[in-house]
Amino acid sequence: MRFKNQSSFGKCTAIPKKFPVTRFIFQNILKMSSTVSSWIINSTRSSICALHGKGHLNFRYISSHKKVTRKSLLSKSPFPSAQASIRGSTADVFTSSKAFRHTSTEEEDFSFHLTPTQIDNVLRASELSVAVPEFEGKNPSSVLKFESNQLAANTPSEDRRSAAASLQTRGMMFGVFDGHAGYACAQAVSERLFFYIAISLLPRQRLEEIEFAMESLKPILPILQWYKHPNDRFYQELASLYLEQLRVHWQTLLDMESGFTMEEALVYAFKRLDSDLSLEVQAPLENELIRNVVLQGAFSGSTACVAHIDNVHLHIANTGDCRAVLGVQSKDGSWSALPLTRDHNAFNELEILRLKREHPRSEEDTLFVSNRLLGVLMPSRAFGDVQFKWSQELQQSVLGNRSKAEASSVYGYIPPNYHTPPYLTAEPEVTYHKIRRQDKFLVIASDGLWDMLGNEEVVKLVAEHLLETDRQQMQLTFKKPAKLGYLQNLLLERKAKHARSCDENVATHLIRHAIGSNEYGEIDPERLGAMLTLPDDLARMYRDDITVTVVYFNSDTVGGYYQENK
Repeated sequence: MRFKNQSSFGKCTAIPKKFPVTRFIFQNILKMSSTVSSWIINSTRSSICALHGKGHLNFRYISSHKKVTRKSLLSKSPFPSAQASIRGSTADVFTSSKAFRHTSTEEEDFSFHLTPTQIDNVLRASELSVAVPEFEGKNPSSVLKFESNQLAANTPSEDRRSAAASLQTRGMMFGVFDGHAGYACAQAVSERLFFYIAISLLPRQRLEEIEFAMESLKPILPILQWYKHPNDRFYQELASLYLEQLRVHWQTLLDMESGFTMEEALVYAFKRLDSDLSLEVQAPLENELIRNVVLQGAFSGSTACVAHIDNVHLHIANTGDCRAVLGVQSKDGSWSALPLTRDHNAFNELEILRLKREHPRSEEDTLFVSNRLLGVLMPSRAFGDVQFKWSQELQQSVLGNRSKAEASSVYGYIPPNYHTPPYLTAEPEVTYHKIRRQDKFLVIASDGLWDMLGNEEVVKLVAEHLLETDRQQMQLTFKKPAKLGYLQNLLLERKAKHARSCDENVATHLIRHAIGSNEYGEIDPERLGAMLTLPDDLARMYRDDITVTVVYFNSDTVGGYYQENK
């Protein structure tokens, strides 16, 4: 069974009789045993603590796999961002599909019943599928298409994703961003990081042209072409702040004597953006909305995994525990997984050694406690999280300029054994891979997927989906004129396939299997329905937010490159 690890920092006792609402919930769950798999019942019963609240019960699950022990820093309203291709305002509501999710375990209509159509609607609400065209009818891209999807466990989801083509340099970028302590940092990084990377790759002459256009108040040619789902909202209120900081970034590049290699550009862009997130919250801001968004972005955190693909040149920049895996098909038709990243956490011995080198020997036993950085944070690299990077004096100075409510809130949290910061870095680990003919696709996903499925399982599922899609396309092509009987059989076969509700989007296919497959790798409808209808205060017990992007390579383009460069 692939539910979340049930270990905890404290033990949960049995639910006493004096909690009638709680007892009602468990009785209700037990009555549905014919519908809900026993693993949901048993695991839920042993994993919930009933806690006194103000006039009601609160339910809390304490898991060693939750990313951070601090409560969320954010309200549930979305916050604005810059460089929007889809315009919105702070009055807009983030439109993740919530039609079939319960919001509390105290609801008397607690039920796991969903029809297959309802399940499909929930799973497919954030699907994105893009076929990549040739640039101006020439120079075909090595990216054939990409498919992406998200499924929330937190409310709202703390994951973000981005996909864009660089218009002034060659290449495409894909990113998955996994936030913790709220979504503010992941949102900011998902909007801004690609601009920092693209600017870092521009030649000096182009940077001078951009700076001249800014000084002359002339329009600047677009830098990125974004690919977005309607749920991937960008807002306008922070546009001026983000542009101002981006301008400082390219002005700094103009002062440098030479340009960057691809690897250097990725590292510099990551570190520069993280530095800007830190500096912005230290600067005085009169606008209360912008001030709050900047504060939230700096004190929450986010991991990031970004792929830059230019012809056959693939670079992966990874900070944290998102993951990129390559799907490789051998000549005999067999498939294998080639990991292109290493998780940055306590299970990575190189990360442990790195942190030990950066801190005194007296802190060796307190750097990681219960497999968490300083006993608090799962990833050992991340954007934001300034309370793991700043000195205590700086934190007190910055928060001292805030209101008493802000200064006394969770923003002022100091991790235990905090002696020689910084303990956290956003510097990425960069991997280069030259795409080969046998490399068929790339999977980038947040740890919510990898908690449920292994690398080989993911590659197998994508490969099977790819082969099934190819088979269906072959059957769609028939010789003309065709006999009536042949057409009738073809229509019946299509109808049968539609009844099986095969996901066209491979990211949806992966998410469906991640949360709904049994120990045999087959979809269990009862388990799937139960996982999708868990109340918000139970959902994180069993799964994390899941974000998946699958990039398919253009085999003809890749083969043509090697043919031309023999």
